[in-house]
Amino acid sequence: MNSPSAATAPEPGFTLSYGFGTDRGLSRELNEDSLIAKDPVFAVADGMGGHEAGEIASALCVRTLGSMPQLAPGVRTATAVALQRCILAADSQIRNATGGRAGTTLTGVVVAEHMGVPYWLVMNIGDSRTYRVNGGEFRQISVDHSEVQELVEAGSITREEATVHPRRNVVTRALGTGGENEADFWLLPIQDGDRMLICSDGLTGELGDEHMFRILSTVEKPQDAVDALIHEALLSGGRDNVTAIVVDARIELNDAARTGTGSS
Repeated sequence: MNSPSAATAPEPGFTLSYGFGTDRGLSRELNEDSLIAKDPVFAVADGMGGHEAGEIASALCVRTLGSMPQLAPGVRTATAVALQRCILAADSQIRNATGGRAGTTLTGVVVAEHMGVPYWLVMNIGDSRTYRVNGGEFRQISVDHSEVQELVEAGSITREEATVHPRRNVVTRALGTGGENEADFWLLPIQDGDRMLICSDGLTGELGDEHMFRILSTVEKPQDAVDALIHEALLSGGRDNVTAIVVDARIELNDAARTGTGSS
């Protein structure tokens, strides 16, 4: 298992701590997942294609994100428009590199600020997922771009039936495949105690929401939570590559906010 040490990145008004890890799983020859966990960007890409093409696609995707000027360390100016441009650039690079033989999903968060207020800018294309834990609630923020999600929304199948449906791995949007490549975005104010989970479907395909929530709500350190999630996914079968990032946020009032003379 590849589980780098947790890192901490203090910022004015709030502090982030995070952990991340990835594992090939028990059935796959290659790990086609890639990740970036470098404040202010935290994202997971799940490559598809085989013969190392999927690995190339996901790696190009996160590398392109990491080179975006608005995502440089300490910069908080990212917008959905800028991110979509970056995602389209990744799409083009993947198609050029693989000849359309491979694609990748992408999900994650970028930390942005507006007038001193920190936000999660959530992005998603495909069926990797971003979740938020806070106040005893576990909520999936991203919405899968998949055939089974469309069936769920149409009322044709239940969420439980979707987990075992034979078409559950068929995505309707991805990067690099020449099809629809527009991402969805959500802008959420960062709240004290937020815990964000960003993961590939190798995790969600093995662990249900209750199982993941139990780990996330009881394991204190982000890196320990990541390690526990991946370990449990392997115990449950490990039929796919498994990748996870956990990001915790703590709001810290500055002197002005404490005295009521300004905002954090």
